Order: sequence, then structure tokens, then C-alpha cells
Amino acid sequence: MSITNDMAEMPVQLPRDPANAAEARSRYFNSGNAFNIKLPPVPGHIFTDEPAQALALKTTGFINCDQSDKLECAFPATTPLMLARYATVKAGEALDVTLNNTASIWYVITGRADLSVGDEKVVVHKGDVFVLPGGRVSTISASEASVFWAVGNDPQLAFDASEPMTDSKAAVSFVHYPADEIAHQLDVVYGSNANANTSGHALIFSAEKTEAARNITPTMTLSLNTLKPRSEQPPHKHNSAAITLVVNGDPAYSMVADRQCDWSPWATLVTPPAAKHSHHNNGDTRAEFLIVQDGGLYYHARTMGFEYY
Repeated sequence: MSITNDMAEMPVQLPRDPANAAEARSRYFNSGNAFNIKLPPVPGHIFTDEPAQALALKTTGFINCDQSDKLECAFPATTPLMLARYATVKAGEALDVTLNNTASIWYVITGRADLSVGDEKVVVHKGDVFVLPGGRVSTISASEASVFWAVGNDPQLAFDASEPMTDSKAAVSFVHYPADEIAHQLDVVYGSNANANTSGHALIFSAEKTEAARNITPTMTLSLNTLKPRSEQPPHKHNSAAITLVVNGDPAYSMVADRQCDWSPWATLVTPPAAKHSHHNNGDTRAEFLIVQDGGLYYHARTMGFEYY
């Protein structure tokens, strides 16, 4: 073996004389070369072609907001730990939405459908939100042509080569948030004053199993954020990545780092972790946008890092 004077230039070290297969699988690095991994950054991006394709409703299926090529991931991913996708279900057809994740967060963009999750059945309509537990047999059967937006932590489980728990110990249950209840709860928020330390008027979604953490799933957060007419959310940052669905806002835009991302109906915006960003409503109506973050991980690790500039 050649000797180098710099630990950082050393290759991975293999066991000298393994006595068995378990020893043969061992590898060794050092303090000079173990922590100099260079990964591509999470690109900021706004997906506009994907919602247009979804709203065309030509076929039943999924349309991923996939940045795995830029992230150098071996699996579909919008950010390293989350995957956003549109789902389309033509009238009279069904879509299997049994996914390999801990949970997925869904929003009904348009349509009406019967949703079956294990033994539970509900009807979902435009504006509804629901959470599907990963691995639980789930099906959407559309009575009207329907379009959905969903974000799950599929890449997190793919990275860890793991599968969701599906018994009573599962961290997530099926939860349905009807549109009229969401509107009522948002009115309650708007009826309260926001102080200087509050990040605007936003409705935060939670569930029975995750109430203590005030999140919708153990690792992901969901908020319905708003901007009053002719207003803006000041520049800020946080360590979690954010995936945003434009629900309403015309004209409106976001600044991600130094790039202006103009909103369009049902576009998906990606805000990289720790990126400076702000949201701006130049219209005469209230802007609304759904934001999913992998914030639960950072809250649990005590590293959320939220701050205004």
C-alpha cells in the first residue's frame, strides 16, 4: 500500500485479512477524507409544465416533480427527502395510491372522487386536504375527472432502504380535512391579530397522532399561508426545504435567493434549504399557497433555524 502524507488523499481502506463475510464488508475512512463529500445543491425551481400536463387530464396516473438528475439521486425526488407529484384520475377510472413512504399529503385541485384507505371510505372534493399513511392499500376512484397534488417523504425511505409500518404502531393515520372546515379554520386565524413575531396569517395542519409536535406527520409540516392584497412576506430562511403549491395569487411571485419565480395556477415552487426567500402579492385579492416542509425533522433535531433577514 502506498503511503501518502495527507489523510484527505487516502482512498477507502479495506480489511487486511477478513476471517468471514461480515468482516469483509467493513470499510474504513479517516478524519481527513470522511467529511469532504461534495453533493450537488438543491436547485430552486418552479414547476409549470407538470401542472399544465396534469390539468390536461389525458391519462390516469402520476406526474412527478422530479429533480433526481440534478440531485444525483438514484430515485425520484423533488428535494433530498420529499417528492411532489400531481395525480390525475379520469372520470370512471381508479388510481392505486398505495405508496412507499411514511405519509403523503394531498390537495384536491379539481374534481370529485371516492377515496378508499384500507377499510375507510370518504368522498373528496375540490379544496380538500387529506393525509394517506404509507403502505396502506389506498385507491382513488373518480366520479368526475380529478386532479390532485401530493407530497410524500418517499425519497427519505428510498435513501434508507426502508418500508413504512402499517399496523397500529404506524406514526400516521388517514386524516381528511374538508374544504369548508379549512375555510372556517382559516377565518378563525384571520379573526386574530398577528404580532411582530408571527409569520403572517397561516393555518397549520396537524392530526391526532402528531398533535404534540404540531405537525401533520412526524417529519413533514403543512401550512396554508396567505398574503393580504398588496403585501409581502419579508425575506427569511429556514433549514428545511420547502415545496409550495400556488393556490391563488394574481399577480404574485416569490424571490428565491436572487431569482424571481412568477406564480402561475397550481405551479409547484421548490425553496432550497437555508435559501433566502420571500413571497409577494401584487394583486387585489388574497394570495393563498400551501407549503410542505421537511420541518418535522429539524424541529425534532432542534435545528429549524428560522430567521428573518
